[in-house]
Amino acid sequence: MKTFEIPEFYNSPILSRVKDYRTEKDPKKKDFSPTLLDFGNVRFLLARHFGFCYGVQNAIELSFRAVKENPDKRIFLLSQMIHNPEVNSNLQDRGVRFLMDTDGKTITPFSELTKEDVVIIPAFGTTLAISKQLADIGIEIKTYDTTCPFVHRVWNKAEKLGSEKFTVIIHGKPGHEETRATFSHSSANSPSLIVKDKKETQLLGDYILGKLTLEQFEEIFKGRYSAAFNPLTSLERLGVINQTTMLAEDTQEIANYLKQVMTDKFGVENISKHFADTRDTLCYATNENQDATHQLLKQDADVAIVVGGYNSSNTSHLVELCEQRFKTFFISSVKEIESKDKIHYFDIHSEERKTADSFLPDKNPLTVVLTSGASCPDAMVEEVLMKILSFYGSTKTVEEALAGLN
Repeated sequence: MKTFEIPEFYNSPILSRVKDYRTEKDPKKKDFSPTLLDFGNVRFLLARHFGFCYGVQNAIELSFRAVKENPDKRIFLLSQMIHNPEVNSNLQDRGVRFLMDTDGKTITPFSELTKEDVVIIPAFGTTLAISKQLADIGIEIKTYDTTCPFVHRVWNKAEKLGSEKFTVIIHGKPGHEETRATFSHSSANSPSLIVKDKKETQLLGDYILGKLTLEQFEEIFKGRYSAAFNPLTSLERLGVINQTTMLAEDTQEIANYLKQVMTDKFGVENISKHFADTRDTLCYATNENQDATHQLLKQDADVAIVVGGYNSSNTSHLVELCEQRFKTFFISSVKEIESKDKIHYFDIHSEERKTADSFLPDKNPLTVVLTSGASCPDAMVEEVLMKILSFYGSTKTVEEALAGLN
């Protein structure tokens, strides 16, 4: 496994020892049960997998290397390097500027760039059009292209589907940087269309089966399909790929549904000609984090806290899962915990920042589920853990809790 040079301030002495302990006991990652860190009157159930993934570590290493290697040059991030405000802020503090926001709106016009500038491509990747725009300026982007290798894998899958004359259905959030990038690469090889969820996919199925008119289809999916996509001819052969951070079960449900639609239309004996049984294109970290969260749901706990950027797709899906069983608070950092009796959190349903009083139940011992998204530094999770401990005057020291790992 490759190791990365990550700034020390992102690491957690406590959680590093927890992860090392689990890796030693389970090097093949077959045990997804949570880790109990028992401080006596407060017990933390830590997800088996959480925090920085391979792609994020790679992006952080390359971004900080760009700063170190180019002291006399202007350095720009195409957009947020990853969806974590702390990491992006750290880079801005070192002089890195943004060209665009997460929605693709211009912050620094490309017309102000010169071939001497350094541009970092974020972990989500970018569109072919933007790559060409930068190349036309004379900017070499390969050196600091931090596009996650698992995003590249999705693009390769889309290219293969295109070579086999399948239309590509992309399960993703239409406005997300990764989905925009994937749509661009997929559209270069095959007709492509984005669906954001099962509900939209069912509308697509209704159109395929003749239950919706062409006008209805065009209204629902306006701006979601490529120039080469023809609603009258491009839905004969389908393959499904996804934004790598979507919920695995949602993508599988969408693929299963579309396969059934194509079976209903063309017959089970012809399904291989009309539907490509692609393997799920989620990244390994998304799969591991979601599987680990499912194991958390089998535990008894009083409250769950998920740490990560509020615009982080993979983190929001962990929140969705935790909400199935626990009262869950999604926070960006320890700063959101004002006191034992007050927390500020993000509601993923209303997309609003809210405040809750008495968020920690009056229990002894108190059991807290704690996890984070793939772009959240372990140091930030440790800060949350220690903040909660500070409210209770723990009956066990950190060393005692670590000694009792199980």
